[in-house]
Amino acid sequence: MALLKVKFNQKKRVKLAQGLWLMNWFSVFAGIIVFSMGLFLKIELRKRSEVMDNAESHFVPNSLILMGILSCAFNGFAGKICYDSLDPTKFAKWKPFLKPYLALCFLFNILLFLVALICFLMRGSLENTLAHGLKNSMKFYRDTDTPGRCFMKKTIDMLQIEFKCCGNNGFRDWFEIQWISNRYLDFSSKEVKDRIKSNVDGRYLVDGVPFSCCNPSSPRPCIQYQITNNTAHYSYDYQTEELNLWSRGCREALLHYYASMMSSMGAVVLLVWLFEMSVMVGLRLLHTSLESVTNPEDPECESEGWILENSLKDTFKSTLESLKKIGKFNQVEAGAEGAEGEEGGKTPAVATVS
Repeated sequence: MALLKVKFNQKKRVKLAQGLWLMNWFSVFAGIIVFSMGLFLKIELRKRSEVMDNAESHFVPNSLILMGILSCAFNGFAGKICYDSLDPTKFAKWKPFLKPYLALCFLFNILLFLVALICFLMRGSLENTLAHGLKNSMKFYRDTDTPGRCFMKKTIDMLQIEFKCCGNNGFRDWFEIQWISNRYLDFSSKEVKDRIKSNVDGRYLVDGVPFSCCNPSSPRPCIQYQITNNTAHYSYDYQTEELNLWSRGCREALLHYYASMMSSMGAVVLLVWLFEMSVMVGLRLLHTSLESVTNPEDPECESEGWILENSLKDTFKSTLESLKKIGKFNQVEAGAEGAEGEEGGKTPAVATVS
């Protein structure tokens, strides 16, 4: 029994073709939206590529761009088919291509659904990329005189100001790295010498943070040096008092920004996928209804359209049987080739008479 069998007359077939033509051009517009989202996300990731560990995070925007291009191509082609289906003579030339095209549409919709899921599931990979990237970038904060790294201070400062964050996981991350360049240290000072000697790696570590970590909303002037020294500041206790620094780490801030963006894009792609599925189903009904016309010379005759010629169970069984036959055919061919090789390799025995 056919799946979703529907009876059509000439009027219904024309309405279905016209409706699908319009839906396909809406799908082309949806493909442009998906392409634009991918391009926008790629630009946003490129803006902060210096604080990311690798290019893995670009898999999502690249996938969206590819799906957008394919959607425009597939739906533009389908729109042409639907338009020509109104004329039986024009539709005849598309008949050999419809089954392969529908199979490609099915694969495209599977890929589109997977891309939508990836938009929701890439949070973990993005988090690792940001964690390692920010950690490495903070080490280069002081290298303002090093070619290729002189921009890193400005990049991190602007990042912390824009996203209202400090450090990788928090402001204490700055205590573990030397973020002040040696160019601005007085090595004749006893304090500087003692700090460098007290560190195994010979780094100048302080309990301070860059100015960009300061929260301008705080009523107290920013305390960015000697943060853990209560005696260095009047009426101050860093363990109990709310500091006038951004408490959120930049990894968390960037992760929330990009993850919420990709989740919204994933929801849009899911809607596009549902629309594409409805277009594919409609195109299949149009295809089968036109193929089942009993008398092509009578355009007014009725016909039947369906999604699958048999039920899901029967279709699955027939597909498995076809795959098994293909496998057996390949095995027979391989066995025949092996037998021919063995026969060809045999050396005829030569009898000698003494």
